[in-house]
Amino acid sequence: MKTLLAIASLTALAATFPAAAAQQTQSSNPFTDGPVAMARARVAADVLMSSYEPNKAWFPSSWWNSAVALQTIGDYMERTGDRRYLAQLDNTFEKDKGVFPPGVLSGDPLLGNFTSRAIDDSEWWGLTWIQAYDLTGNPKYLDMAVTIANYVNGYWDTSTCGGGVWWDGERTYKNAITNGLWIRLTAELHNRIHGDTLWLGRSRTAWNWFQGSGMINANGLVNDGLTNACTNNGQNVWSYNQGLAIGGGLELYRATRDPKILAAVKRLADAAIGPNALVTNGTLTETCDATDQTCDDNAKQFKGIFMRYWTDLVDTTHDRRYADFLSQQAEGIWNNDRDAAGRLGTRWSGATADDHPNVFDWRTQASALSALIGDVPTFTPITSLAGTLSPAQPVVMPSANGTTTIPVTLSASATGYIPLLTLTSVNVPAGWSATPRASLLPLQPRGNANPVSKTLPLKVTVPSAASDGHHMVTVNLTAAGLRYTAEADVLIAHAIDFDTGTVDENPWLFDPDGSQSNGVQNRFADGNAHFTYRFPFPGDTKSATVTLTIDAEFVVQASSDNQTWTTVLEETRPITDGSNKDDRTVDLTPFLKAAADGSKPVYLKVSDSFPNDGWGGRVYHVTANISQ
Repeated sequence: MKTLLAIASLTALAATFPAAAAQQTQSSNPFTDGPVAMARARVAADVLMSSYEPNKAWFPSSWWNSAVALQTIGDYMERTGDRRYLAQLDNTFEKDKGVFPPGVLSGDPLLGNFTSRAIDDSEWWGLTWIQAYDLTGNPKYLDMAVTIANYVNGYWDTSTCGGGVWWDGERTYKNAITNGLWIRLTAELHNRIHGDTLWLGRSRTAWNWFQGSGMINANGLVNDGLTNACTNNGQNVWSYNQGLAIGGGLELYRATRDPKILAAVKRLADAAIGPNALVTNGTLTETCDATDQTCDDNAKQFKGIFMRYWTDLVDTTHDRRYADFLSQQAEGIWNNDRDAAGRLGTRWSGATADDHPNVFDWRTQASALSALIGDVPTFTPITSLAGTLSPAQPVVMPSANGTTTIPVTLSASATGYIPLLTLTSVNVPAGWSATPRASLLPLQPRGNANPVSKTLPLKVTVPSAASDGHHMVTVNLTAAGLRYTAEADVLIAHAIDFDTGTVDENPWLFDPDGSQSNGVQNRFADGNAHFTYRFPFPGDTKSATVTLTIDAEFVVQASSDNQTWTTVLEETRPITDGSNKDDRTVDLTPFLKAAADGSKPVYLKVSDSFPNDGWGGRVYHVTANISQ
């Protein structure tokens, strides 16, 4: 009875709270900012790691991008004290250090010890293993970084352009990213190997060569590389090139304490955020972030690399201007470039367009996460509180009469050493209801290394008259001066009609597994990957069909429970040129069975009929027809 009275009184108190008080905004108080920043980073890091593929021990389909994503998770663990993902780092180290033919983990053959003809790819892995060494102290990681660096050193060549590392094994191009990485890698090795002079000498030589190479233009911005005549090629100023120039200089400055190096770093930083550079309306912006363009899978991660080394700049200089810019990026991402599931997009302004939508995938997640990590104070907050709702993007297709009940699970997590009695207060749209509306959830964290978590089942009831569109359900979590808001974006729909590769697809995408999307009307699953849609047809549905625009080597299966599957479409020929693209209609009526929430859900899974050749089923558009 006392607990019930406490909940009732706390519910009344929560109802009187101004709406603005429940928002996760930053103030000038570091004891407020720090816990919020750490909670945000934890939620975003967990979303990123949900895409980690443990068997191949990477993030699907991108070799160097996987190195950067793992290094980002290393940054997260180092900044927050969370150590839950050390096993994944070691899993990758042990499984992927061997020799692999082309196409297994990379388009190039892998030569062993994370090296390949792509010299910059090798360097990314070197930095990743130094990060793992910093986290664990295990010398095998540092030894691997030395092995990689020795391999890369074989491509330092003074006979062309007076120095510099070649970008590729064929020695065709000297560019900014390969040499920025080299400066950082060699300086990091020096700063971790007692008594070293070899790597320090190489880092100094590389820095001096880079500064005089001509790749830094008159505006202090770093163009992509050099021409065959060893002059600035005038190609695009990518944020990651600027970031590595800053980061390389910072690590070398730590090794030497040479004020001239730090002054050069500051000039690069000031140029980056100056006029006509990398910032649009206060937001770090890649040229391909324009709404009439789409960033490729490489460029999706460039801004995060910049922010990784910008964070180093803030920590090293304590310059308020640089810190404010970092916080501005983190706050903008959280407020403008995040969906209810905690996924972070490629355009940090949140801008989107029908033909070139804002893209959300694991690469964009890793990139934006770097800004959130940088916003966590270097003095780790003594406690933090976060929460998520699952499903975060449920779909309701209401019956003509009655209500629909959505089961939703609140997951609350906390770090620190203080017991937290957390009040959870649910807010739903007018005319909806939630059970329980308020609860007390005890959390007993025991440090930061393994955040404690607890779940709370909720039921959200939706009336049949709910209007089509997106409706927010929020749960405010409050404890010991901490506050966090978990969200679910409920889509009410009476029809199914969407292009793949867009935000309109997301609510229907029940399980993306290892599938990929490279733009509008493009979702595909190669090898052993798949993707599953869930269609929660109304409880009064009598018949239903779905039409897929699909091609390549597909298997389509249907299920009423996501466990027992029936093949309904299959391409039995090895077709890799899209020549079998067509609209194919499937009768889903046999799979209509009532579920506990009153709907009749059908699951549709697309996979690869020839998993060994890399041309799995690709879906462009999905529509459905129902009869009630």
